[in-house]
Formats: sequence, C-alpha cells, structure tokens
Amino acid sequence: MERHFTVSGFVCDGDATLLHWHQKLQIWLPPGGHIDANEDPIQAVVREALEETGYTCDVIPHEAPLQFSNITQLPGPLKIIVADVGASPKEPAHQHIDFSYALRPVAGIERRTPEEDFIWVTADQLRSDEPLKLASCGVEVPAPEDVRVIGLRAIDLVRRAAV
Repeated sequence: MERHFTVSGFVCDGDATLLHWHQKLQIWLPPGGHIDANEDPIQAVVREALEETGYTCDVIPHEAPLQFSNITQLPGPLKIIVADVGASPKEPAHQHIDFSYALRPVAGIERRTPEEDFIWVTADQLRSDEPLKLASCGVEVPAPEDVRVIGLRAIDLVRRAAV
C-alpha cells in the first residue's frame, strides 16, 4: 500500500485548540497536510498551519534536545500515527504516516477563528466526547479519539510552555 508522510499541527491558545471539519473525510482534524519534497516535518507543519489558519506559529517541543556538538535536531512529534485513507476518484486507498505537533501562534497575534470550517475547541469539550458543532454546514460530530487525546496533550504542553 502506498504511504504519504503528513503533519498535523494542534494550534493552541489558552485552554483551546483549533480544529477544522474535513469535508472529504467527514471528521474533525487539526490543520495539516502532506510534507513537500525537500521539506522537513517542522517546516511542513508551520507552513500548513499558516496556509490553513493564517496563523504564523512556533512549534512547542515536548522534550529537551540531546546535547550534540555538531548535529541539528528537530523537535520530535507528540505522536506518529498511521492512518488508512480511503480511495477517492483522484487517488487509490493509501496510508498517511502523520507527525503531530503542538503549535502556538507567535506572540502578539490576537485569537480569531479562521473563516473556513474551523472552530476553537476547549479542553473540556475534548474530554467530553460530545459532538462538536459547526453551524455553517450543520455538522454535529464528536472529534475522533486520537484528535481528542493528542489535542489535550498539545493544549497542556502549550499552556505549560507559556508559564
């Protein structure tokens, strides 16, 4: 089966993270997408967050880098998930190997909701498994378990990094 490398960026502010309703997959997801050729996962997640939300973001590391004298290190993802993606008219069934990161909008940017199919979801909403509502298209669906669990971890990480 063909595999694509992708990134997901949980853009967090205070006690909430941004999720969008993915029309094609019919699920709630954080901003993200494919890693382009000659792009590392950090460049990809920052680019995808900016393209999809309009926010310039910083990646928040979840662990300290190791001490090496001459090796560049990238922050590790919170999780790496392998997800099956169903076939569509444009591509066959395949898998996404997805690197999930916690992101924070750069300092001084006012919180707003991007226009297309995005909502701010609080930690309490992620803990509850209640349907998330998007009035513009009548969606009322809970976020998938992996999105809820990693989203909570990202919110906590970004909150602790702000202290």
